[in-house]
Amino acid sequence: MSFSDLDIEARRELRSLPKDLAERVGRHLVAAGMLLDEDPEAALAHARYAKAKASRIAVVREAVGLAAYHAGEWAEALSELRAVRRMTRTDIHVAVIADAERALGRPERALDVAKETDTSALPKEIEVELRIVAAGARRDLGQLDAAVVSLQGTDLDPRRREPWSHRLFYAYADNLAAAGRTEEAVRWFLHAAEADLEEETDAAERAAELTS
Repeated sequence: MSFSDLDIEARRELRSLPKDLAERVGRHLVAAGMLLDEDPEAALAHARYAKAKASRIAVVREAVGLAAYHAGEWAEALSELRAVRRMTRTDIHVAVIADAERALGRPERALDVAKETDTSALPKEIEVELRIVAAGARRDLGQLDAAVVSLQGTDLDPRRREPWSHRLFYAYADNLAAAGRTEEAVRWFLHAAEADLEEETDAAERAAELTS
């Protein structure tokens, strides 16, 4: 692990620390990022170490929050990402915050997070992700038709191929299936499969299951 592997913005944030400490914390942040998907518990251990040494640095708290989220430590993820939100005054992790509320069995609070957020100021992929989480929260509350309707809009277009299109199509299909609208769900799972160039979802398999 090398400090130079760290994102330039993160390195800039660590400059307030003594050089040796900044490099040590930076290496643990690099390790946390590399392990996030394959071993989130190990990633969280590295991020927690960084926090123990530099708890006032936003990028450090962000690393802990995201690692905790991936490791299923929902309360810790919420605490850390809320701290990042206060420190940076941005909503970049608002969808993760709302999803952690869902995971803790608080769908109403997830919806409150979505309602309180100025979505016009969000990057499009974050705005779409927040809509997906909010739809899931409505589904948790048994509001199946509302979950479907909340995902509709001009961006729900099978001809679109944005980086977030396959996730939106998949979520829409999944909520249609939950609402018992199987024929429409199959169609949208197929749209999701066509848009999912990296095969990140099981959209094709879900369509096949619904037609078998």
